[in-house]
Amino acid sequence: MPNPKPPLEILLAAPRGFCAGVERAIEIVELAIERYGAPVYVRHEIVHNVFVVERLRSLGAVFVKELTDIPDTDQPVIFSAHGVPQSVPAMARHRNLFFLDATCPLVSKVHRETIRHVADGRIVLLIGHKHHPEVIGTMGQVEEGRVLLIETKEDIDGLDLPDSTPLAYATQTTLSVSETAAMINLLRQKFPDIVGPKKEDICYATTNRQRAVAELAKQADYILVVGSQNSSNSKRLLEVGLESGIARGKLINSAQDIDYTDFDGAKKIALTAGASAPDELVMGVINALKEKFAVTLTHFSIAKETINFKLPRELITLEKKLSAQNS
Repeated sequence: MPNPKPPLEILLAAPRGFCAGVERAIEIVELAIERYGAPVYVRHEIVHNVFVVERLRSLGAVFVKELTDIPDTDQPVIFSAHGVPQSVPAMARHRNLFFLDATCPLVSKVHRETIRHVADGRIVLLIGHKHHPEVIGTMGQVEEGRVLLIETKEDIDGLDLPDSTPLAYATQTTLSVSETAAMINLLRQKFPDIVGPKKEDICYATTNRQRAVAELAKQADYILVVGSQNSSNSKRLLEVGLESGIARGKLINSAQDIDYTDFDGAKKIALTAGASAPDELVMGVINALKEKFAVTLTHFSIAKETINFKLPRELITLEKKLSAQNS
């Protein structure tokens, strides 16, 4: 008689997976391919997920590192959801490229804040990760030297600015909520007059997903995060889970990356996904676990997300024209 499958409870977090900014960016690429045909050029990965990128590539998207990798063309050129320095659209205009900006509106909010602070004469202290495209894009909104990157508490200790320097701070949208709050407190202690955003820069999706993981940490003894290795918000989810008390965990691209030996002794697994990971990958993980375990699936939700972002004006105008022609 075969051995029975060991029991395993999966605590499925919600919200998880795609956020409104990611959905908008993917839709922009899909609509551009549908309306203008292939190829459609995308500067950098549209979002940080290998499966999303490969699917869009199969539809006709061509991903490039820089605009210089794109030939002279009338086809659309799309900027990724992470945002770009102002030099990028400037170059696109110089080359007469037709471009669509898929920057997440919440990243664009940080861009506008940074521009406004610098226009008001302030130096902006940007909390974020060096080399992340979102940080590069934000720092590239103003002239060099007006935004200083803060990665660690030691960076704050090392700041040597005159007391009269007008300061503001901004943050990358996909950081750890708790770590960023600690960094902001340190900045306020050192620079009492520093100005912050009217509404925090860490996006609602990052906040909600981290809150859900922190709550699940009270019950789970293992955490699986579905997301790509270069996804900042996915990495933060794993960190939050481990820091909140979950003993073990792993960030995986898909069910193929599951190491079942990791689950020895685990009774309850918290399962979530980064904001750029499609839910089909999460379902694939659940189905794979069902092959090995007698799974009980428990849904755990801390919020319902209803936010939607408008498409770029160029696509909206095109859709209206096509709708009028077909009516």
